[in-house]
Amino acid sequence: MRLSELIHGPSVVPELAATDRNGVIRELIQSLADHGALDPDSVETATRAAIARENQGSTGFGKGVAVPHVKHDCVKTMTATIGRSSRGVDFAALDRAPVYSVVLLLSPAETPEDHLAAMEKIFRYLQRENFRRFLRQADTVEAISDLVAEADEMKE
Repeated sequence: MRLSELIHGPSVVPELAATDRNGVIRELIQSLADHGALDPDSVETATRAAIARENQGSTGFGKGVAVPHVKHDCVKTMTATIGRSSRGVDFAALDRAPVYSVVLLLSPAETPEDHLAAMEKIFRYLQRENFRRFLRQADTVEAISDLVAEADEMKE
């Protein structure tokens, strides 16, 4: 599985308008719906589920990144998107630092193994300092999509 196969490119948000965690989750889910990767009727349900998951424990794992994720029946196809905030957002990250890059993953409830594999792939990329740094600097949909494609070409 390649990261570029997970990330729904058109829904990438290079400058998030939201300034709080729940707003960021809502904005990214709405972007997925706006660009055809999620049924618009599922936005509210998916948003509530993702926020409820986040309330169980922060997905801000430090180093300026967060990976909110949820498995839910309203999601028909696994999909992900990326949001970037130049201001930073409080995600209650482990290191207490602001989050600048958010990778949101939505998966169907009936495919937990695929969800886990996708999470592992996302975390593997986000462990790379260069990937995190360039992601934080990428300020257009194209720049973020190019970065993801380039990262896919690098050796693990």
